[in-house]
Order: sequence, then structure tokens, then C-alpha cells
Amino acid sequence: MEGMLQWPEILSLAKNGNPAPDTRVVKTDEEWRRQLSPAEYQVTRQAGTERPFSSQMCSLFEPGIYSCVCCGTVLFDASEKFESGTGWPSFTQPLAANAIAYHFDGPAFLKRVETICNTCDAHLGHVFPDGPPPSGLRYCMNAVALKKVTAA
Repeated sequence: MEGMLQWPEILSLAKNGNPAPDTRVVKTDEEWRRQLSPAEYQVTRQAGTERPFSSQMCSLFEPGIYSCVCCGTVLFDASEKFESGTGWPSFTQPLAANAIAYHFDGPAFLKRVETICNTCDAHLGHVFPDGPPPSGLRYCMNAVALKKVTAA
């Protein structure tokens, strides 16, 4: 990835617009329902949140790549994964600056930033400015929105 994203950049992207994705995947609601499990659909297509500590992915720290469960876009490398103690898989950086799109979510004063797949608009989770150095970011992801696709 070119350069490391920092919180001010995330806020700027959420406010001013996101970079163009490499490609777009657009499907009907019915196509998504056929492709996804009920839990995957509820989280990714309806901006749901899985229960904390409901996935073994939180404690899985093996080399690999994580992609979007909906469209397969590569999102995170396991080397950026860390134990946040929140009950959701957490990463410090996406693999590519244009893999994830950012939108403000909730009351403006909270500055909570939703993360969505920039390819297919799947809800992934949120990003917060309380992660470890050097980026200080915590991408708090729903495990059902991710699929581990390769081992390094």
C-alpha cells in the first residue's frame, strides 16, 4: 500500500469522498440473498453488527489475506491484525487505500466512521482512532463480512 492511512485522512475521505475502486460489483437484493448466508446478508447488506466474541476469527492470528465475503475484493493482510479486546477482528491498515470507502455514521459529534467495501458497498464495520502505533487506527470488522482467502 502506498503510504499509511492516518485518522485525519480517514475523516477527510468520509467528508469529501472516497477514491475510485479498481472495479465495481453491483447485484440485485435477490442476488445477494441467494449468495449470502442470512448472517452475512444482515451484516453486509443491511449494515448489521454481529455479536462481540461470536467468531473464532478474533483469536485467529495466522498468515493470510482477508477479502470481502460478498465480492472477493482483497481488504486486509493478517500481518495488520491485532488483538483489540473488543470482540471483533481488528486491523491497523487495509491492503490498498482504495479497497475501503468511509462514511460518517450516527450523530456528527461522534465522528464514528463506517467502513464499506469500495467495490460492492458491503458494510464491513467501523474504523476508530484508538489502534496501536504507527497508524493509530483500529479497523473493527464484522467477521462474517470477511473471508480468509490465502495463507502467506
